[in-house]
Amino acid sequence: MTTTSAPLSVVILAAGRGTRMKSRLPKVLQTLAGRPLLGHVLELGATLSAEQTVIVYGHGGDAVKAAFDDPALRWAEQAEQLGTGHAVLQAMDQIDPSHRVLILCGDVPLLTLETVRRLLDETPNDAVGVLTVRTPKPHGYGRIVRNDNNHVVAIVEQKDASEAQQAIDEINSGVFVVPAALLDQWLRAIEPKNAQGEYYLTDIVGLAANDDVAVHGVVGDDIEEITGINDRIQLAEAECIFQRRAVNALMREGVQVADPYRVDIRGKVTVGQDVFLDVNTVLIGDVTLGDGAKIGPNCVVIDSTIGAETELFPNCVVEQSTIGAHSLIGPFARLRPLNELADRTKVGNFVELKKSVIAEGSKVNHLTYVGDSLVGKNVNIGAGTITCNYDGANKHQTIIGDGAFIGSGVELVAPVEIGTGATIGAGSTISKSAPDHQLTLERARQRSIEGWERPVKKPK
Repeated sequence: MTTTSAPLSVVILAAGRGTRMKSRLPKVLQTLAGRPLLGHVLELGATLSAEQTVIVYGHGGDAVKAAFDDPALRWAEQAEQLGTGHAVLQAMDQIDPSHRVLILCGDVPLLTLETVRRLLDETPNDAVGVLTVRTPKPHGYGRIVRNDNNHVVAIVEQKDASEAQQAIDEINSGVFVVPAALLDQWLRAIEPKNAQGEYYLTDIVGLAANDDVAVHGVVGDDIEEITGINDRIQLAEAECIFQRRAVNALMREGVQVADPYRVDIRGKVTVGQDVFLDVNTVLIGDVTLGDGAKIGPNCVVIDSTIGAETELFPNCVVEQSTIGAHSLIGPFARLRPLNELADRTKVGNFVELKKSVIAEGSKVNHLTYVGDSLVGKNVNIGAGTITCNYDGANKHQTIIGDGAFIGSGVELVAPVEIGTGATIGAGSTISKSAPDHQLTLERARQRSIEGWERPVKKPK
């Protein structure tokens, strides 16, 4: 046994068709928690600081490569589906023979870093390691056969197992760590002498035993980690497991969750103290929630920062936006991308914001659209106000000075500037700059038409 760890390469098997998914997408591009299955496995490999990662692709390979357009990744095609041993062999000409090779499966996304580190740490550099799990229901999995020294001497697939072997409760995960030079040698020696007529990766165990190379079976704690995903039912079950883990992690950080089974985490969430998540909260991408932030029922937050003591009332959507501290949002508010709201702002019901800066203390209370705008401090924007920022070809900016008051039902036709302390009368259409500290009105003359009759529906 060597005293220092050899460099690591990762091979990810991602060539399966996934026919049971009934999908046009390759199996490894099916999504779990908003990301492709393969993305979860790649993230695991990246945290191990592997010197190189090779993805073995097959069905739908162009789509898989396009989804992970990373120059650091290497690709190996398995043109014919001849088994897992054949798949790994396709990657070997890109692997440094002095490395150890960690073999992962692209459709096994729930494997944890802690478990993989155990496998690596408990397997000497010159030995083979295989991750195993004990289960009372081993049917369908390859069985682990050990000798009197407790080393693994064979892995027998379900279809090839004897009655005695089928009674074994220790199963193969498909996750291996193997010295690269030996792996290449053994893969080339495998023969397809099995019920499937395939080149089994598991046959390297018997070849290692023949060469007096120890095979260490490292027993994992949880069968959920090694569960492969082959159909929509298994995908949904994996989603539940992932969400349970993610929500539990947030609660361990002190987040109060109204119902852990009705919160979805689809990205990285950073939280302060005393955060509250109500039912049907969905957090997507990179989300930061400040101390005391409260997310109401049925809210979706995407790639956004919510400040301390800020509350999202029910049914809000916030995307690629920043909201300052002590602010109130919603209910039924939509913040489209690129908004910056300062502290103590208020966005009310049925308000839509887009690419706007709202300074401290300003209010956009209800039934209003503000887009491409700079709004100063302590501004009040009345109900039904619209910034008319699009002329059919280009977007234009509206600027509203500090302390301005915009009456209800106002149309601000951009580009336009409303001065500091200006007041805009209700029902006005403003297309020219409004001066500071003055009342500006623009209304057509009201008139009543005598003798006018309301139309009536014609009989059929």
